[in-house]
Amino acid sequence: MVRIRLRRLGRTHRPFYRVAAIDSRKARDSRVIEELGYYDPINADESKQYSLKRERIAYWISVGAQPSDTVRGLIRRCDAAASAS
Repeated sequence: MVRIRLRRLGRTHRPFYRVAAIDSRKARDSRVIEELGYYDPINADESKQYSLKRERIAYWISVGAQPSDTVRGLIRRCDAAASAS
């Protein structure tokens, strides 16, 4: 099964995450199928904290990929920000 989850990058005490489609049997930071965006929780400007490729995420969900709880929350935030604009 394919999962849409976060892949940790960055240095110690300065996390940076990429949203990626990964086989659920693989490790968190292993090889990805496709990069789908990023999440930077340290960035002070909330509009620059995340960027998602929503059409590609919708595609992966349509073919059976399951987003993690954190990614599901990011998708909701992205949709809320898009509808507020």
